[in-house]
Amino acid sequence: MERYPRYITPTSPLYDPIELARETENIVCRTGPKGLERKYTAFYATGVYGGIATGYTVGCCLRCMFCWVDLSREFPEKYGAFYSPEKAFNELKEAAHRYGVSKLRISGAEPTLGKDHLLALLAYVENSEFPLFILETNGILLGIDKDYARKLASLTKVHVRVSLKAGTPQGFTKRTGAIPERFDLPYQAIRNLLNSGVSFHVASMSDPRLMSKEERRQMIVKLEEIDPRIARDLEEELCDPYETTLIRLTKAGIDVKEFFQKKG
Repeated sequence: MERYPRYITPTSPLYDPIELARETENIVCRTGPKGLERKYTAFYATGVYGGIATGYTVGCCLRCMFCWVDLSREFPEKYGAFYSPEKAFNELKEAAHRYGVSKLRISGAEPTLGKDHLLALLAYVENSEFPLFILETNGILLGIDKDYARKLASLTKVHVRVSLKAGTPQGFTKRTGAIPERFDLPYQAIRNLLNSGVSFHVASMSDPRLMSKEERRQMIVKLEEIDPRIARDLEEELCDPYETTLIRLTKAGIDVKEFFQKKG
């Protein structure tokens, strides 16, 4: 685990998020008697999306400096417990009933790690009373694997939220620590979802303290080239001072006091 990327720093070597996805899957996924098991840290409801029961996954293939997720992102071997698809669905169902909500979600680190696990879990959702499942993703694996989008398209209750990190390869590398050659994968994920007919929308961490006006303009142009409606409906985010965000920004060489004194 010594070479496993943890935090990004000004001197961190760049990594390939596809290779990191494979390494992370070896840590957070395992074959169990009831299908591929996946690590989660918790299941409970939150107020976003009007109230939604959420499972929080362990492990990610990006190292975004502004990320809010707990430290299971950096140290997946130390956090969480393994759940079969059936058990994870039952935890979501119980959380929904406990809090009186009707929507389900997988969020946290990167929910698309463990493809077979996620698709099996979504099969339970498809045959349940719940009308909507929101899948949050950075788009890396959906960009490299067209079949993933096609499989999601066969499900009627899934809505995907793709979170963009940058509008240029340079911005992508600066804020995620990943090699710039993988910059286009989230945009390819959008193309794959669109071409497959999956319900989705796009979000972006376009906080002006992180992304320049010119980079944001280039991001909008790329989205408009795919489909003008995607750019029009873009959900734009601001960086919030979560405890883990402060740690990651500091590790990346950002003066967090000065950063959060600026207007977002």
